[in-house]
Amino acid sequence: MSEVEGLSPAGRSALTRAFDLGLLGPGSVVAHIRHALDYDAVWRQIGAPPRSRVADLGSGGGLPGLVLAEQWVDASFSLIDAAERRCLFLSESVAACGLGDRVSVIRGRAEELGHDESLRGTYDLVVARSFGAPPVLAECAAPLLAVGGWLIVSEPPSLEATLRRWPTEGLALLGLGPVQPIELEHHFVAVQKISPTDDRYPRRVGIPAKRPLFPTVD
Repeated sequence: MSEVEGLSPAGRSALTRAFDLGLLGPGSVVAHIRHALDYDAVWRQIGAPPRSRVADLGSGGGLPGLVLAEQWVDASFSLIDAAERRCLFLSESVAACGLGDRVSVIRGRAEELGHDESLRGTYDLVVARSFGAPPVLAECAAPLLAVGGWLIVSEPPSLEATLRRWPTEGLALLGLGPVQPIELEHHFVAVQKISPTDDRYPRRVGIPAKRPLFPTVD
């Protein structure tokens, strides 16, 4: 695999292993890593807000969380996933990359973790890629964020579709502000948490997908 600036050999090896294990989607490993690095560019574009504590929701094969953890050496990370197999891979990768002092792997359903007092309202930044439809992601991410924190997620490259998929009224139910579309090599959205999330959210496991708070739009 060709060199990718800013990523250690151990990090590149971990992502290659993730690809071999089928934990990454289609496309080259280098392309996946560069996509993950774009989250740093988005963070800078929204003004480089505090990010001392970061959660990667649905971390899977380590994207973007594992890549960002190597970039942001002053931040602590929680790599969150519900699957035992993926969490085992993530734990092994964190150890191989020497990140165990500031990167933890948390196995659990986001709907339940959002009510964990040690996690709720504690993160400055939540990142996600391919976690789920906007209403599901918003409901699962908002409770984890501190007021003033940000959600950054990769989205399909259509401004019109983005505004439909992330309606201001729906986001407000969760204490989130209006969506900010950001165009780089890939398309992203950034959403700031502007008020506390009601204790009702997230709802029970599976309910955000079955009864979304706002319409799911393709």
